[in-house]
Amino acid sequence: MAEKNREELLGKVLNLKELVAYQEGAISSRMIINQKSGSITLFSFDEDEGLSEHTAPFDAVVTILDGECEVWVDGVTSVMKEGETIIFPANVPHALSAITQFKMMLIMIREKRDG
Repeated sequence: MAEKNREELLGKVLNLKELVAYQEGAISSRMIINQKSGSITLFSFDEDEGLSEHTAPFDAVVTILDGECEVWVDGVTSVMKEGETIIFPANVPHALSAITQFKMMLIMIREKRDG
């Protein structure tokens, strides 16, 4: 069923922040592309929700679609808002937490970085 839902998005103009809804006290997600080479997933976070510090074996690109959050990358804290993007480097600790409700797009490239 999920694959069929993703197929329905192909070839259409999309408003990404409308594709995932806020849920009280929760984090919601919707995968819109999932391939061996990478994925694109939309997330919504209720206020005070977040992802605890972790690492990933690949680079991850996060773009804020709505609201505000705080991110930590290797001990450095930044506040991000709608329209801003950050690249979480492979194998570097990172985390994020909602300041307000916020939505984001996560692009994961499942290939080792050159160099």
